[in-house]
Amino acid sequence: MATNRTPQHHPTGPIPDEIIETPAFVIDEAAVIRNLERSLSAAGGAARFMPHVKTHRAPWVTRLLREMGVETFKTATLAEVEMVASCGARSVTLAYPTVNPATVARFAQCAQANPATDFVGMIDSRFGLDVWQAQLKDGPANIRMRVDLDPGFGRTGALMGQAAIDLARALYEAGRFAGWHLYDGHVHGERAERRATVDEEVRAVERLNQRLADEGIAGDLVAGGSYTFDLWPRDVAQYVSPGSWTYSSAQHDIELPELKWEPAAFVLSTVISAHDGTITLDAGAKAIAPDKPLKKRFRTDGEILLMSEEHCVVRTEGPAVGDRLLLMPQHACTTAYLHDRAWVHTASGTWEMREQLGNTR
Repeated sequence: MATNRTPQHHPTGPIPDEIIETPAFVIDEAAVIRNLERSLSAAGGAARFMPHVKTHRAPWVTRLLREMGVETFKTATLAEVEMVASCGARSVTLAYPTVNPATVARFAQCAQANPATDFVGMIDSRFGLDVWQAQLKDGPANIRMRVDLDPGFGRTGALMGQAAIDLARALYEAGRFAGWHLYDGHVHGERAERRATVDEEVRAVERLNQRLADEGIAGDLVAGGSYTFDLWPRDVAQYVSPGSWTYSSAQHDIELPELKWEPAAFVLSTVISAHDGTITLDAGAKAIAPDKPLKKRFRTDGEILLMSEEHCVVRTEGPAVGDRLLLMPQHACTTAYLHDRAWVHTASGTWEMREQLGNTR
């Protein structure tokens, strides 16, 4: 007979009493709210907070954020842009420099359909600028653009010198310049090390701002990620944008203890088989994100031996066939992407099944 028993060496959290199919995505709403309150405090308030929607992809989380005073959002896909707009947010940013004309056209269509929302796109190259300008000729007035900056991450972004200035000037002349965007996701380590790197980035941005000011051009800055958002000074970064605060992850309590984020997202799995020292769970790579090394895909005191599409084998003691276990993903963001619904343990103590975008792009 299946039980709710959760052995001590597995994460503890809410388990639905209802008989539901597993694997299932399970969210603790009270923990999400506490994470939000702590993040708002670290960021300096709701007016400065631009959370990344890619972490949760859930309309109910977006509405919760708006209820808490957050009105600016960052997104990774057009489905997220459309979802945020449908929730009535004041501003939504597509936070990567797409150069795909079809993507830009869809973005413009969404802006046209939602005139009360400000839409912000991104460029980091002359090629991208040309694509956007071609698509936005006589386009909606509620679209502005940011120049994406590369602080040394090497993923996207213009070099923080003449290349960035040239793009900013071109956007300003087109009447679309909003400012800069800087994501420093490569910055990790101890807090003092992270602060020192942010200080260098601040000086680079200040040099860019001074050069623009000499030409009578001004714009603001969206900066930071989960590891740096609370280190950026307010007079330089008008908005900060942590990503994975919503559900946290299996590493934040170790690497970011000062933020006191709590794990809020789990995958509920059932032990379907047991052997000599191992168990097999019904949650595989289609339920828990496989973008981390095998041994670290979820937290366990045992050892993850194998993960296939639908199953996972763990060397561990204690769990028996029929037990339901909560698994804490190492990467909650990409795990959320695998599920189009979640069982939410509400702040009032009830359970609700709520829809989310899943892998819709």
